[in-house]
Amino acid sequence: MNEFSILCRVIGSLFNRQPQDPLLVPLFTLLREGKLGAQWPLEQDELLQRLQQNSDPQALAADYNALFVGPECRVPPCASHWPQGKPEAEVRAFLTARGMPLSDAPADHFGVLLLAASWLEDQSAEDESAAQFALFDSYLLPWCGTFLGKVEAHATSTFYRTLAVLSREAIQAMWDELNEAVEDDGDA
Repeated sequence: MNEFSILCRVIGSLFNRQPQDPLLVPLFTLLREGKLGAQWPLEQDELLQRLQQNSDPQALAADYNALFVGPECRVPPCASHWPQGKPEAEVRAFLTARGMPLSDAPADHFGVLLLAASWLEDQSAEDESAAQFALFDSYLLPWCGTFLGKVEAHATSTFYRTLAVLSREAIQAMWDELNEAVEDDGDA
């Protein structure tokens, strides 16, 4: 798994799953023990330390639910709920066309989109850069800045406020990398 995939997988998982989800136990263990930084490809040590100091999954559950779960949530995590976002069916069609296996869960969920970027990277298809570029350009970037700003503003926990900042910086770094890759492909 390369650096791009690690960023997308970690951030996507933290947004896509309840903090007390058993599948996140290894990730929260890495966070609490301060071991995620050793594998983190970006210079975000201060943000990772803030996450580490505030990473009790049970304490985060109420904030996660208030932020992202249900019709009364403070910050809808799906693109289709944002004026700049695309309809869920369009996102699902894009991912399905690239062979990504999807569940019945919304395909336009912020976490799912990042997990999809990781999946595309790990598949190493010939057009991976183009597919990732399209995913970011059409389905993630138009609305994620507003989404992450709302998460930062409405989160009651330091963890989710910090995760929003970390995510914004990581997405920008990945976008810069994708732009370089697409430019390099165009020069070939």
